[in-house]
Amino acid sequence: MKPLQLEECAIYFENESYHAVNKHIANANYSSVFILTDSNVHESCLTEFLQNLSIQIPLEVIEIEAGEENKKLSVCNEIWKTLSDLGADRKSLIINLGGGVVTDLGGFIASTFRRGIDFIHVPTSLLAMVDAALGGKNGIDLGHLKNQVGTIVLPKMVLVITDFLRTLPQEEYRSGLAEMIKHGLIYSESYFSYFEKLQNYDAAFLAQLIHDSIKIKLNIVEADPFENNLRKTLNFGHTLGHAIESYFLANESKKRLLHGEAIAIGMILESFISFKILQLNEEELNRITQAIMPVYKKVHFTKQDIEEIIQLLKYDKKNTGSQINFVLLNKIGDCALDQEVDNELIYEAFAYYQKS
Repeated sequence: MKPLQLEECAIYFENESYHAVNKHIANANYSSVFILTDSNVHESCLTEFLQNLSIQIPLEVIEIEAGEENKKLSVCNEIWKTLSDLGADRKSLIINLGGGVVTDLGGFIASTFRRGIDFIHVPTSLLAMVDAALGGKNGIDLGHLKNQVGTIVLPKMVLVITDFLRTLPQEEYRSGLAEMIKHGLIYSESYFSYFEKLQNYDAAFLAQLIHDSIKIKLNIVEADPFENNLRKTLNFGHTLGHAIESYFLANESKKRLLHGEAIAIGMILESFISFKILQLNEEELNRITQAIMPVYKKVHFTKQDIEEIIQLLKYDKKNTGSQINFVLLNKIGDCALDQEVDNELIYEAFAYYQKS
């Protein structure tokens, strides 16, 4: 597949990725290379990646525990100290090998260490390939509140090697699919239509859809790199989805939801709200619901759950002052930005989800 480009960041695919990263490191005069990964990816993907990495400079591997709960400042402090202890300098390179937690965290660490050093993303999950590793957003959580601290700095390159997806359990595939479905809903009705009939989650089958999804996100980010307008559309499903994800992350009595599982619920809720207050018609609402609901296990919400989720909306990063801003759909492929929504309509949306 042809490489894609976003400003100075190139996105390479499959075996060409290894050729590109080895050439880049050979030409960049780095003093050292650090690979940041987590405990799961260390076991499943690191050996294969290292076997294809051909470099002549010092290399160290830094491992963190897997899981969203590790995307926090205390872990950053530990890694910054480790980098310093191991002699990292402004000419060092960090390669972030892992899913969205590793790419978010690693990008933030690299973009702030010594006021910023080069980094490369090697996403190993579907979610990271089509979303987290793209566009230059790097960040950490504050407690259970998602992505409250971060930077917008692009990696030098992103390497998309779909062979790594063979290590994923089905729920991780589904988590990534939610972001791909979102790309269709906000940008391309024809792209969304693929997911209305998608039954095969095999990595080879998904390769072209992954490429197309990446291209959609890059088109949006290129037009609006700092989220002043068009890039806000990428937050469809995320206003309620992030609040749901944070709520389940904060409650030990609840089974945690993967990011895509929470966003899938958020997209149904926000599609229903779009149907109620914008031009999204009932047929389109049904298409969205029928494309998403069979893929994800339904979650039960009590009234108290919903009340606490609504309270979390005030922390959404799209808000201005006390106004909670939603991205909604005029129709499939066409978004409306900065929409205000009454709480009663949110309760109604949850009722729609529960009975769907």
